[in-house]
Amino acid sequence: SLGPLYKSLPNISPLVSSVEETPEPIPTTVKGTIPTWIHGSLLRNGPGKFEFGNQHYNHWFDGMALMHRFQIEDGQVMYRSRFLRSDSYKQNSERNRIIVSEFGTLALPDPCKNFFQRFLSRFEMIKPTDNASVNFVKYKGDYYVSTETNYMHRVDPDTLESKQKVDWSKFIAVNGATAHPHFDPDGTAYNMGNSYRNKGAFYNIIRVPPERDGPEDNLEGAKILCSIAPRDKSKPSYYHSFGMSENYVVFIEQPIKMDLFKIVTGRLRGKSLNEGVYWDPNQETTFHLIDKQTGKEMPVKYHAKALSTFHQINAFEQDGFLMLDMCCSDDGQAINNFLVQNLRQSGEALDEMYNTMSRPLPRRFVLPLNISSETPLEQNLNTRPDSTATAVCRTKNQVLSLCLLPEDLHGEDLKDYGGLEFPHINYARYNTKPYRYYYGCGFRHLVGDSLIKMDLESKKFKVWRQPDLYPSEPVFIPSPNAEKEDDGVILSVIITPVKDKSTFLLVLDAKTFEELGRAEVPVNIPYGFHGVFNSSA
Repeated sequence: SLGPLYKSLPNISPLVSSVEETPEPIPTTVKGTIPTWIHGSLLRNGPGKFEFGNQHYNHWFDGMALMHRFQIEDGQVMYRSRFLRSDSYKQNSERNRIIVSEFGTLALPDPCKNFFQRFLSRFEMIKPTDNASVNFVKYKGDYYVSTETNYMHRVDPDTLESKQKVDWSKFIAVNGATAHPHFDPDGTAYNMGNSYRNKGAFYNIIRVPPERDGPEDNLEGAKILCSIAPRDKSKPSYYHSFGMSENYVVFIEQPIKMDLFKIVTGRLRGKSLNEGVYWDPNQETTFHLIDKQTGKEMPVKYHAKALSTFHQINAFEQDGFLMLDMCCSDDGQAINNFLVQNLRQSGEALDEMYNTMSRPLPRRFVLPLNISSETPLEQNLNTRPDSTATAVCRTKNQVLSLCLLPEDLHGEDLKDYGGLEFPHINYARYNTKPYRYYYGCGFRHLVGDSLIKMDLESKKFKVWRQPDLYPSEPVFIPSPNAEKEDDGVILSVIITPVKDKSTFLLVLDAKTFEELGRAEVPVNIPYGFHGVFNSSA
């Protein structure tokens, strides 16, 4: 799944460079028309500062969280941004050096300490960071910014000011949680997080109730629904997100592994956390299904060949099957490719790195749900018409297991756009349900360089792409009284490395994928990760 090879990829180093914050709202210049029915704010998160003093972060994920707000009212847009005043940010700023270690950067011992103190500091565990730079998430009506450690920050969605640092481990026995929770229609949130106990690591399914009990309440009432033991408790899998259908949480145990011994001893060896994360292509991928009502894991094990996934598209149940749609790569080394120095490369070195990376492609796995001792072995159980995915039942030591092969949710022509990542759907109405459209970024570079709308019925897609413009993850907003699945707009923040302060918010008609309007904002924004639309309608 490498796709076509490319030469002379443009340098994008300005997209991974530090910028200033814009804490007071500034107006934008609107070209075209922004529909007046849009009321609310696009909130986005991502790294915005890559050095303190003369010390630089090594990994893209390490940069200090910079939050953005595009407020849309009456066809006009106001913009503001603010660095998250995390403990990491404040400590680093006070000393003008990197004090707190991040995923790919080990903080050096304090030069003000004597030799013996510096020596002893190598025996300390790396403390988790509260630099919550990955996403905006919502629990019980409150907005938080989140990364994948145990710390989140509750923020004011209007001013972007941090209101409270919140520690998952004070509420439930987990050492972190993903930045990609799922939600039931009533607002109940589901998430996943690891715990590290005397008996090794466990994967945990978390449920957070939808209602607050009082003004001080944040994660009260959160419960661990289910704990799953990894295949190897000293080397659990890394995961960025998970799938959810109406009745099941789907955990994808992929062969991107975390060597806990290497991570625990990292400081002693002078190595950062990412040095303990590795890809093992000789291991299978295992799908775990957990019943959301009972918290029980289904006894059947579902297996596929080694793959890596960061984001799921959707999951739904129909006619005794669970369809799991996600963006997958056949190689899981990408997480260690996103070093800042790699993203800032140019010329042949940049081309070579991009051309050796596996492309993320949308695929569907079909998981039969009604498996018993009567289920026939060694034949394809997927009876869905027009589906080429397979599921074959086998027994091993009296345990039923299914071997899965996916089907492609795209035609061959998607590879010409570098595959697809940062998938989005009409979540409010179609998550956990059969659906027709998904949206995402095409990746003909190390970051997204096009916007794509895919029609699952025809496997045909529409594209928005312009030279030297790099769009963020598309966010779908349904129009008032929407009847069709794609009645609405797509919002994406567009940045460019070739012109200073030339950012704009793009608004596309989700049905035609034609541009309706753009709001130009005279600031520089680095390439970010994720965001949400906070409706004020």
